[in-house]
Amino acid sequence: MVNKHSLKDWLVAVRPWSFPASVMPVVVTLAFLYWMRLDVNWINGVWALLNIIVFHAAGNTWSDYFDYRHRVDRADTHGVRTLTDGLFRPQEIFRLSLVLLLVALVAGVGLLMRTGLPLLYIGIGGVICTLLYPALKYRALGDLVIFVNFALLPMLGTAYAATGRVDWSTMWAGVPVGLITVAILHANNTRDIETDVRADIRTLAMTLGAPVSVAVYYLEVLLPFVWVVGCAAAGVFPWWTMLVLPALVPAVGNVRVMASYPVHGMEGISRLDELTAKLQLLFSLLLTLSFILARVLS
Repeated sequence: MVNKHSLKDWLVAVRPWSFPASVMPVVVTLAFLYWMRLDVNWINGVWALLNIIVFHAAGNTWSDYFDYRHRVDRADTHGVRTLTDGLFRPQEIFRLSLVLLLVALVAGVGLLMRTGLPLLYIGIGGVICTLLYPALKYRALGDLVIFVNFALLPMLGTAYAATGRVDWSTMWAGVPVGLITVAILHANNTRDIETDVRADIRTLAMTLGAPVSVAVYYLEVLLPFVWVVGCAAAGVFPWWTMLVLPALVPAVGNVRVMASYPVHGMEGISRLDELTAKLQLLFSLLLTLSFILARVLS
């Protein structure tokens, strides 16, 4: 029952500290569209932003339920403790996920009525990714789903909601943001290689093995900077986007943490997913600021 839990408990259940992973792609998209001097419907843009937060919360609880049910999350594993510590019963988390998904769907229909049919297809894609994420993650496809659901679909959907057209140029900004977002999951899965084996699942990190997984993480957090510099040099981005370069400092710090994995194992990278999430937030904020400054000061 709801009255058994405090508001803080419910907030913990939806993991609000993870929301920047979904919020920032939308924010970056709106800033990119603003820099492009397109006619932006800010009400629709904010609507899309709020809706993806609810979708993200639904996805978090949905994933937690199935990870607990399949014994991926246990008392001795890292990560969310909502179910493993007995704060909630599995049925409560499952019902919470369904309620959040229903709210997101209703809000999505409302936004659809303000825009057009393409948003329906994008929304269906998001729902499918959310519902199938646990099963796909257990088959080494979680990283791909995260990129689709936290970069490709939200950025295309936001662009359509805000401008009335599906603008694939947003993917120039979607690739670097999406790669760092995927790195959050990859850091988590690399850390959990040993414990995921006993759950009889297969993540991408397990498939690649520890040495290759470490190298993939390096690529996911460093390539975004090369991408932005390349886009600026090619005239795709304004030179203001060089403002993201200070984020290289924590990025290199994260690479050094991951480099300790072969020596210290999972304990050495126990907080790397959190550190990567902070990197994604900083990188995205700086990229957002650069687009705004390029428009205002041009």
